[in-house]
Amino acid sequence: MGKVIAVAQQKGGSGKTMLAAQLAVALADGARVAVLDIDPQGSLTIWGKLRANSPKAAQALTLATISGWRLANEVEKLKASHDFVLIDTPPVIDSDARRAIRGADLVLIPLNPAPPDLWAAEGTLKLAAQEKRKVALIFNRAPAASRLRKRLEAEIAARGLFLLDSALANRAGYANAFADGLGVTETGPTTQAAEEIRAAVIALKAALT
Repeated sequence: MGKVIAVAQQKGGSGKTMLAAQLAVALADGARVAVLDIDPQGSLTIWGKLRANSPKAAQALTLATISGWRLANEVEKLKASHDFVLIDTPPVIDSDARRAIRGADLVLIPLNPAPPDLWAAEGTLKLAAQEKRKVALIFNRAPAASRLRKRLEAEIAARGLFLLDSALANRAGYANAFADGLGVTETGPTTQAAEEIRAAVIALKAALT
């Protein structure tokens, strides 16, 4: 059975959808990966349609869009035929978000290294705790080093939360690749962005064990 990762964050602008897409492409290098879009905005679905028409899409992905009571069954079906299932959740705590988190092996919360993003994650953290799901945080659009980032790292550690040791910087390559329905490991496999995503995949797989 495959592992299910729910990418969740209530705050807009955290890069949730972009992160789900980039991780999916990188994970698909050697694994069967499905991406499930349950965000009403449908950005990941649009990305998938662009991807379906791109000759540069090197990795095969299964992309599905679903919501409501059928969600749990769809997750189980995808788990049976894939190694990883990534769910792009809505930026609100609703019944679909709860179903996604309940069915996840890991809840991945992206956040910019700034207090408002951590504050905005409280609802997701509470829901994951209620559902007894494992949680990992990942810094997105992060500076290499800053006093604020170190402050957030200390606060996260003090609260006993798990932060992946691999962060993503604020790089145009991510947005450019996403706009073409691709991942940075496809558009620029030797770039720093691609190296960051591959490092994040390694950290993510370790968190799932």
